Amino acid sequence: MSITLKINSEEVTTHCGPLTRLIDLLRDELQLTGAKPVCLEGFCGACTVLIDGMPRMSCLAAIGLLENKEICTIESLDKKDSLSRLQLAFEEADAVQCGMCFPGMVMSLTGNLSKLTATSTRDDVKALLSGNICRCTGYERIVDAVIEMLAIDRDEEHDV
Repeated sequence: MSITLKINSEEVTTHCGPLTRLIDLLRDELQLTGAKPVCLEGFCGACTVLIDGMPRMSCLAAIGLLENKEICTIESLDKKDSLSRLQLAFEEADAVQCGMCFPGMVMSLTGNLSKLTATSTRDDVKALLSGNICRCTGYERIVDAVIEMLAIDRDEEHDV
């Protein structure tokens, strides 16, 4: 069976079975290794990608249900060797630990940025990260990075 998907703005045709997990297609067939297959049960969030702009765990997504869906992986954020503003904020705050959970957190937050405003609190950011587990950190630098990014956005709004 042939299934065509749109991944990172490119059409991809695969002959995998319809129940093949998206994480397996991404990593094994397409060599898109940013999403990490950690728990494979939808518990940790390390495999998070965006499906039609919403964060979803790729270990729970069967490719047969994804035709006509826009799938974006962490690799889609790479724009001519520059980082997204969220990735830059993580870098500035030194928020990255071992890197297993980092892509999933970036994708979860990227998909949920519209839910944050200049007045969002630390608790608001933590709520958006509730589906992502990091075993290396207490999330404080991660939350700091997002709050700082929002403060920069707020300052830029006032400068206009």
